[in-house]
Amino acid sequence: MKNKFVIRNKVLPIFLLLFSFFLFGLHTSSAQEMGIPVAAPISSAEVPAPPMNVAAKDAPNDNGHAIIVKWKLSADDGAGNKNVLSYEIWRSDNPDTGFVLRGLVPAGTSQYLDRGARDKEDKNYFPSHKNFYYIIRARSDGSYSESTVSAPAYAYGQWIHTGKLSILFTTALFTFFVVLFINWAKKGKKLYVRPIAGIDAIDEAIGRATEMGRPILYILGLGSAGELGTIASLTILNRVAKKTAEYQTPLLVPVADPVVLTVAQEAVKAGYYEAGRPDAYKEDSVWYITSMQFAYVSAVNGLMLRERTATNIYMGVFYAESLLLAETGNVAGSIQISGTDQVAQIPFFVAATDYTLIGEELYAASAYLGKEPLLLGAIKAQDWGKILIMISLILGVLAASFHLDFIVNLFRIKL
Repeated sequence: MKNKFVIRNKVLPIFLLLFSFFLFGLHTSSAQEMGIPVAAPISSAEVPAPPMNVAAKDAPNDNGHAIIVKWKLSADDGAGNKNVLSYEIWRSDNPDTGFVLRGLVPAGTSQYLDRGARDKEDKNYFPSHKNFYYIIRARSDGSYSESTVSAPAYAYGQWIHTGKLSILFTTALFTFFVVLFINWAKKGKKLYVRPIAGIDAIDEAIGRATEMGRPILYILGLGSAGELGTIASLTILNRVAKKTAEYQTPLLVPVADPVVLTVAQEAVKAGYYEAGRPDAYKEDSVWYITSMQFAYVSAVNGLMLRERTATNIYMGVFYAESLLLAETGNVAGSIQISGTDQVAQIPFFVAATDYTLIGEELYAASAYLGKEPLLLGAIKAQDWGKILIMISLILGVLAASFHLDFIVNLFRIKL
């Protein structure tokens, strides 16, 4: 009796299970025949194949705070197979534990630049010369797979950026030209500088003022003593002072900056000494008015109309006062020569003055008049540099037109 009871207890559950499967199949087939949609059985998301061959190495041409991570795409990431949605990059300084998420890239991407901060106080601080390990996760909808841990890699800085060797070569070539022409100028070799009409007109304007017996007004602008335009103007002032000393023509130099005042006085005094007329120098010919822009302009304009200056020379850094000064000079009937490196003011000077030095011509004028070897050498080096740039542009256009990539790559800069 006991054996029969055990057999019945085992057979009965099996019979009930088979009977339930029969009823479920009958219900499904009947529903399909009647056109009633039947939900497909729910299955768990498929786990994608893991990425392979994860490798990390130092990022080249940087300051030592970046590592490039590369891997082989998952087998489920490709044309016609979109199980992989993205890749996660995890990093740790221990190959067994402590991995943290560093970045996320879309499917189809096989590398990532892990860049950190240089500041130790920054939360993304990236210490150089420290080993790091990486794993890559291929993530699908609701599941992911992991690669094996990469070999250790560390970041370190490079002395030379190989993508900018063309800049290094160009800088070295320009430096060579500067040193070469400065040495030639010091040895007394005459260096040709393209004549500029505004520079040549200075001697003519000084001679006209001498014939008329009226003074020359020289304006240094509103720039400080450290600005390049002011420094170039002071060199020109020295040359003008020397000529006025030779011709015994009054020179007026009102200044808007106290520091520029001191330098301008020395420049004028040096010009009189070079002309052999130190006794003719008057200290009050160079004086300070005010540093307020339009108050200075009002004082200078009044000076032009009272003294009826024969020649007005504007050289240096100018702003909105440029047109006010030039128009008043026209009313006074003066010959006017201007020059500035402020691009916005050049059109006003071109329209209202007789001669204008445009942009870098102001610097060339100081070299042309001063005859200083350092200035002449730099000007000649610039001219040769411009010639080489023009030749390089022509070669680059021709090379790109005929698909000569090896020549184009010579001029390419990689950041």
